[in-house]
Amino acid sequence: MKVKKGWIAVEVGQEQENGRLARFAIPISYLYHPLFKQLLDSAHEVYGYQATGPLRLPCSTDEFLFLQRRIEKK
Repeated sequence: MKVKKGWIAVEVGQEQENGRLARFAIPISYLYHPLFKQLLDSAHEVYGYQATGPLRLPCSTDEFLFLQRRIEKK
């Protein structure tokens, strides 16, 4: 996935039948939002800091989309 400047790629959800996770591009500003910070803390607990590729988030796709809508409303 090619991501434009000021955005970051994330992978969320349970692995799909094809072995892939759902991918999204989000604004870097999300990283500073308190709700997203909680998700980042969970990612650290599950995956640690050492990772290659997109940022992997330990939540379902539906949970991520709900969080994204809440962040965009503010």
